[in-house]
Amino acid sequence: MNSVATRQEAGKVNFPAQPGIRLPLYLTLAYVVLIVYASLYPLEHWRDLGVSPLAYLATPWPRYWTVFDLVVNIVAYVPLGFLLTLAWRQILNRWLAALLGLLLAAVLSFCMESLQSWLPSRVPSNVDLGCNTFGALLGALLAAFAGKRIFQRILRLQRELLAAIPYADFGVVLLGIWLLTQLSPETLLFGAGDLRNVLGLSPALPYAAASFIVLETGVTACNCLAVGLFARTLLNDCGSPYRVLALFIVLALAVRTLGAAVLVTPNDAFSWLTPGARLGLLIGGLLLWLMLLLPASLRVALAGAALMAGTALVNLTPPNPYSEAALAAWRQGHFFNFNGLTRWMASLWPFVTLPYLIALGRRL
Repeated sequence: MNSVATRQEAGKVNFPAQPGIRLPLYLTLAYVVLIVYASLYPLEHWRDLGVSPLAYLATPWPRYWTVFDLVVNIVAYVPLGFLLTLAWRQILNRWLAALLGLLLAAVLSFCMESLQSWLPSRVPSNVDLGCNTFGALLGALLAAFAGKRIFQRILRLQRELLAAIPYADFGVVLLGIWLLTQLSPETLLFGAGDLRNVLGLSPALPYAAASFIVLETGVTACNCLAVGLFARTLLNDCGSPYRVLALFIVLALAVRTLGAAVLVTPNDAFSWLTPGARLGLLIGGLLLWLMLLLPASLRVALAGAALMAGTALVNLTPPNPYSEAALAAWRQGHFFNFNGLTRWMASLWPFVTLPYLIALGRRL
């Protein structure tokens, strides 16, 4: 009996009993939400088209297809299969976890394709279902063979960099989502919380150029301060926090530049670096450098205040002509659904992050 129990335990990952064990679950839930939204965007004009939601399963190979579409559908589900398998490996052996992760990802893809039958702007496809399932299979196999080593390295890095505070791993997920919002070429630099598109409200009246620069500066500075203080609170004092924080800000700017270059045109890679954005980065960086000297509880309070101020300013700022031109160019490509996804994430991010900061401040 002892030898049998030993063999059964050998297939399981010995995850340490610490808050980091929640990280695969948080990442899985966040990624599922992204998949659902991207699959069903624009989430409007639902109606019965008189076609069975399962009719797409019997359709022949589509006449028009591209290698790009196939690759995107495969790659999109690789992280899902990996994360689902990694989450289940906490209680199952690696092959059962991989099988369950693959089945759940395939079921999710099946549901998304079937629901698209009621969306006139979407076309369900058995090819997409097959590609999604194949991508999930690749991710599940990667987690089965290398998931333990990858996760242990992540936990080791987490122990070195993250502070011992409640739900620090959830804060990391929030910062990761914020980085994704920087891919959107239509938003102001670091701007988040614009509810006008979400609620269907009319944009603010055009301001004079000088007023727009002032508002843009305020948006960039407030959000730079808020995100910087938020990230610093999650960092361990013994893990070179200032260097990590500087690298994080540089990474956000690199993501912004890459998003503009790839999703719009290479010539527009640095078009986001307007006079208001430059001044906002300077002011926000100086304020952040000074406020990093404050106690952790006060830093969290100031991060929440800066986040609320930045959200208010972004809803007062009129549309940027460059942003509208970038959005028009982006919608002509393959990233229409990704555009809607990043815009929603940017709009809702402050309203998810603020309660987290409040709860975190009460525990510090």
